[in-house]
Amino acid sequence: MIVIIDYGMGNLYSIKNMLKKIGIKAQISSDVQIIENADKLILPGVGSFDNGMNNLTDLGIIPILENKVKKCGTPILGICLGMQLFTKSSEEGKLQGLGWIDAQTMRFKFDEKKSLKIPHMGWNTISLNKKSLLFEGLSDEMRFYFVHSYHVVCNNERDILTITNYGYDFVSAVESGNIIGVQFHPEKSHKFGFNLLKRFAEL
Repeated sequence: MIVIIDYGMGNLYSIKNMLKKIGIKAQISSDVQIIENADKLILPGVGSFDNGMNNLTDLGIIPILENKVKKCGTPILGICLGMQLFTKSSEEGKLQGLGWIDAQTMRFKFDEKKSLKIPHMGWNTISLNKKSLLFEGLSDEMRFYFVHSYHVVCNNERDILTITNYGYDFVSAVESGNIIGVQFHPEKSHKFGFNLLKRFAEL
């Protein structure tokens, strides 16, 4: 069973519906007992960093996540804000993140010569930085849908799974053992997101 963590932020039902199309059983929940019994976890997220951390704290979810992910090695997929919450901190807020990835979340910064809009919104490609079962056997021309003003800056290159360019190269996915995060939205990325979620379910 994949549990999609409901902490009041994210496209929960879009993710569940895509998993249903794949034939994967998934449940949306904030119940710590249900999260405890999950085989895999998905932490989605749309919104601000501090609100995300506050909601996880208020619901009492962080201790069970620490146990499941860090001690038991349960696979977890963070999506957009969910991935950013894996980092130590964010320029968007003042609270500490989960700190599972040695990284910070930073706002896009462009010089005056580049007339690029923030947020980065729309379809973009990814480039693999290392081999991963998550992308094994998938197309080299993968495109995903992005909506974000902040991006993750990793201190350890080994955690960087994919790179995307928007004004400059930024980290669009991370992987450290059982911890995987993607900055894009697979639930909005049609066949590319479908295949990625299918690979995650099969890991």
